[in-house]
Amino acid sequence: YSAGEAEEGRAQRSLSMREWQEVQEVLRKMTIPLKQVIQAIEEASEVFTSFWDTKTGKTVYLANPLMTDMTEEDKALAAAIEDMPERFLRFPTKYEIHQYRIMEDFIDQLSPGKVQEELVHAIRGKGAFRRFKQSMRFHRLEQCWYDYLAEAYREIAIRWCEEDGVEYTE
Repeated sequence: YSAGEAEEGRAQRSLSMREWQEVQEVLRKMTIPLKQVIQAIEEASEVFTSFWDTKTGKTVYLANPLMTDMTEEDKALAAAIEDMPERFLRFPTKYEIHQYRIMEDFIDQLSPGKVQEELVHAIRGKGAFRRFKQSMRFHRLEQCWYDYLAEAYREIAIRWCEEDGVEYTE
């Protein structure tokens, strides 16, 4: 991000209430492909935070300085996000997605029985994700899980769009 864009961001901070509302109205009219939101959700990680750049329509990634060294590009992006927060909408983080909760919900919707009981025990304690995947493979439920997970991510993506007032296309 150039110094000019950073300067533009500082100028935008002094918008009147009417101008701010106009900017918000423009944002509400913007659309994003739902698959772009879903991809950001699938890629969520501790190493970076992803944002939708409403000016370019692209997903941008900001490194977590506690997990990795920040490049000059990361520093410029961090400054742009700070200077123009209305331009960048943060996608859900790994912690907001709650994949563990999604696993629990998947297990809850299975028919009661031995498989459900085994999966309930598989997700308890350290190594829960590994044991869950092994159990899914053993019981040949992998495709059911991936279909369920895809639908859960889709619902999270739609909720993100609705909460941020962003229209989406399928």
